[in-house]
Amino acid sequence: MLTSLTAILSVFAAASVAAQGGSGIANCAREYVVQPGDFCDKISAAQNVSTFQLAEVNKATIDPLCDNLFPGETICLGVTGQDCQDIHVVASGDFCASIAAAANIDISLLLTNNPNVNSDCSNIGLGEVLCTANVTIPYTPSTAA
Repeated sequence: MLTSLTAILSVFAAASVAAQGGSGIANCAREYVVQPGDFCDKISAAQNVSTFQLAEVNKATIDPLCDNLFPGETICLGVTGQDCQDIHVVASGDFCASIAAAANIDISLLLTNNPNVNSDCSNIGLGEVLCTANVTIPYTPSTAA
């Protein structure tokens, strides 16, 4: 029964998104269609978008746990002028200084472009995707089209 309900909800979500025309995010620079088995960090790593950026751009549709994605749903990966495509996937032993050094950027820029990371970098997790751009990404709240 649960499988049938999930399938029905997936079809409904895909039809709803199709009727809206894409992600529904104004000035969306890149879009992605969710595949079965996708989750935010997996999408972020494969599509070169930070975990923060993906969540921020889609905060009206993706919940904080990223457990409400539906196959067939179109999401926005980045907004024009605010689209970081230089990334690093956090691995065991990574810390801010090593990530910044590998990207040839200052730690302060790493933290600016990843406002979800605290100043001592103690809240990053394995598989999390960080923006490592060598310029400041001017994140501003996204709006629906």
